[in-house]
Amino acid sequence: MALSTDDIIDRRHLRKKISFWRVSAFLLIAVLIVSLFYSSGLFDGLNKQNSDHIARIKIEGTITNDAPLLALLKKVKDEKQIKAVVLNISSPGGTTVGGETIFEAVRALAKVKPVATSVGTLAASAGYMIATASDHIVAHRSSLVGSIGVLFQFPNFSGMMEKIGVEYETIKSTPLKAEPSPFNRTTPEERAAIDRVVQDSYQWFVDLVADRRNMSKADALKLADGTIYTGGQAVENGLIDFVGGEEAAIKWMVSSRDIDTSLKVIEWKPDRPGSNILSNPAAIVWLASQFGIKLDNGDTSQLQNFISRRLFLDGLQSVWIN
Repeated sequence: MALSTDDIIDRRHLRKKISFWRVSAFLLIAVLIVSLFYSSGLFDGLNKQNSDHIARIKIEGTITNDAPLLALLKKVKDEKQIKAVVLNISSPGGTTVGGETIFEAVRALAKVKPVATSVGTLAASAGYMIATASDHIVAHRSSLVGSIGVLFQFPNFSGMMEKIGVEYETIKSTPLKAEPSPFNRTTPEERAAIDRVVQDSYQWFVDLVADRRNMSKADALKLADGTIYTGGQAVENGLIDFVGGEEAAIKWMVSSRDIDTSLKVIEWKPDRPGSNILSNPAAIVWLASQFGIKLDNGDTSQLQNFISRRLFLDGLQSVWIN
């Protein structure tokens, strides 16, 4: 069936309209994506990172064997435009293995570039362990520093099981296999075995502090009773070098490591799974607003922090518990 002239004209107009809306939709999506990137801050500092600068790396919350953070420390070590690194630490500690692996990564970095630590709220236990890996440590006068030590915690449900009439039986190759168990009271032999593990890691921690802070082991042992110190007390005891903030740490690198005073400080962040634009609270709030949904930025951040910090700590821990 042949089309009339009017039909042909109408079809051409329809095709033009469809093409117009397709292009418009594409442009709208592109603008939305770019806006999300800007709102999440992912474009901030991208150009600056290509020029000479000082890198800031934040180490916050519970310390674990953090693969993304370890990868970042290695990457920063190899980036030629990074002339120095300042660590911003605010952590109560965490797993001993996590502290050890990050400590070693910071030491490897410090052999290539100047590294200084600026303590925020606290650097305790494994958090302080990591701080000692740097060349210089500063903390605010009211910061908390120290809590040098190791602990091993486990629950015991035996009393509850007795009350409800539940018995837990097991057959094992040797008495110390899979002990301590939460289903029975520990024996003196079992506690002694765990104590040997704790004391071995504790002595390693003390030796590390003595070596990194240039003090005798006897002096380190006096400070390694689990006590926490303020920034002012930590200076007096030799646990840190100076009372101050990030500016003081950078000033030290400028004066003692010949770092250019004109260099700016650019923050580098680990590349974590899910660390995309939608994991940024501000980006989520902005995107929701585009669809007429009102979200509170503070509530969104609290929810994300709650989820991200629900960590299970396995094995020995170097953590300050208040």
